[in-house]
Amino acid sequence: METKIITISREFGSGGRTIGRAVAEKLQIPFYDKELVEQIALGSGFAPTFVEEQVEHSPSRSRFSYAFSHQSVPGVMNGLSTADILWTVQCSVIMDLAEKGPCVIVGRNADYILKDRSDVLDVFIHAPMDFRADRIVRLYGESEKSPEARLNEKDKRRKVNYQHYTGKVWGHANNYDLCLNSSLLGIDTCVDMIVTAARK
Repeated sequence: METKIITISREFGSGGRTIGRAVAEKLQIPFYDKELVEQIALGSGFAPTFVEEQVEHSPSRSRFSYAFSHQSVPGVMNGLSTADILWTVQCSVIMDLAEKGPCVIVGRNADYILKDRSDVLDVFIHAPMDFRADRIVRLYGESEKSPEARLNEKDKRRKVNYQHYTGKVWGHANNYDLCLNSSLLGIDTCVDMIVTAARK
């Protein structure tokens, strides 16, 4: 089997986005991450900032956002909820990109959305808390919350979102073809291992 599509799921701060971009560059194929948000926004009619907040996370805990994300929108897509609309558009965008040719897709439950294809390599990038905490401070700076709290909050929301839409456990090894520890292996080695696996 020749791999066409590589999906990268990752713990926050593990370097999954960096690894995915480097893999795409080595294989000379398109890379989709933030670009997906723009396409989903166009397809759904929602603002990119709203899409970015909702698409990869569980609904917000605020009463307003939670209610809005589950309310039907009269006259829009037969009254589907906002969350349903975003999920439908997200699936359509990702499947369309896969049909266009080889690419690397980061996040957005792409591994599940493309589960029926035989030409997909699903990768999960993880790393210990201390490695990820140090990395997000270097990349994104300090915030009111501790690095550990930021990591836990982001990963918890990804986990809830993934389980809600897929019925599977986010980060469970059985859901992926490769699970790589970026702290132990290093970013460059992770890139090389994914490229090697994709070329087999």
